[in-house]
Amino acid sequence: MTSGDSHTGSGDWLVGNPTGGQLASALWIGSVGLLILGMQPVLLGALYTEGHVSGDELALVATAELIAIAIGSAIVATLLSARNMRWKSAALLLLLALANVWTAYAAGANMLMAARAVAGLAEGGLVAVATELIARSRRAERIGGYFVTMQTLAQCPLALLLALYVIPAAGSAGGFLVLAVVCVLSLGVAFTVPADYADLPKDEDLANVLTVPSITALLCIFCYFMFFGSIWAFLEPLGAQFGIDGRTVGLIVSASLAMQVLGAMTATVFEARIDYRLAIAAIGTVALVASLILASGPGLTTFWVAALVMGFILLFIVPYQIRLTITADETRTAVLLVPAAQLLGLAAGPVAASLLIDGKDFRPVPEFAVGSALASVLLLGLFVLVSRHRRAVA
Repeated sequence: MTSGDSHTGSGDWLVGNPTGGQLASALWIGSVGLLILGMQPVLLGALYTEGHVSGDELALVATAELIAIAIGSAIVATLLSARNMRWKSAALLLLLALANVWTAYAAGANMLMAARAVAGLAEGGLVAVATELIARSRRAERIGGYFVTMQTLAQCPLALLLALYVIPAAGSAGGFLVLAVVCVLSLGVAFTVPADYADLPKDEDLANVLTVPSITALLCIFCYFMFFGSIWAFLEPLGAQFGIDGRTVGLIVSASLAMQVLGAMTATVFEARIDYRLAIAAIGTVALVASLILASGPGLTTFWVAALVMGFILLFIVPYQIRLTITADETRTAVLLVPAAQLLGLAAGPVAASLLIDGKDFRPVPEFAVGSALASVLLLGLFVLVSRHRRAVA
């Protein structure tokens, strides 16, 4: 898919015709950009345990990075041309590696926030390398499922490695240095992505996103990920409140990531067989119930079950959210903003929930998640009503 490729597309592609290897490379580059999502409970929990950040500062560090990822992905996906993708990928990987090294040696919450903000901008750009290509597929939902499966397959063993070996031996600094090494090792992959992405048939115009259906769809996604982000960032201190030690929470995180892999793989099999509205409504309801369970002061077994269920539904929903945005905006401009909506939700969740925390009582966190999950389902209902009204007028 070079600049000289036909814009007509071939087979499963609206434009261009990337090889399977080029697609896999682009998805891997995006996955490196999102490795931190699986590592946050382990790495941020270690920063908190080591006394580098307080509970409030933990939320701010997590938020700074997630907002930066959203900004980085939105800028690269909507404002920059999809040219010279190999060199852009390599430059972003190097920047992320340096930011991870900076984090390992940063002193104080402010320096940590600055380092993770820089890391987030680079990570967002890497995510856009994948999402730009996904938007050009006729089966964007399926490729999106492959993407979340790949990223979680990478996160799961890495989280286990950090929780069981790296952090006990070298602390949080060792964990961030491992992430830097992964970035450097991925440089070879950067030069196997498509050099240029062919232009989409219609101009990418942000005005297509400024419609009631598109905004409602993106807000629905935002609220769903706000539910997950609020609990995910505080999983270790929440577990500690219920008598669960940090090592066990690390195992729960890794197991939850494994369930995310299973959820993503299951979604790629069933995405064409289940109506996206039914899937999003059902998953939102499950999210609400899981949050209620975590708010009830569960024992170890129940805590495990709730965390695993949350892991399964997190990525199972993604292909259906992609279909939701395509339905809202057939030009597919809104699809490019799905990562931004997801990441902003993940970022807003910890900050909003932290405002409700009273001292060392983290029980309000899952209570906040209940409201977020409910809001996501209600926004889906609003989207359905708006869509029906538009069809009736047409």
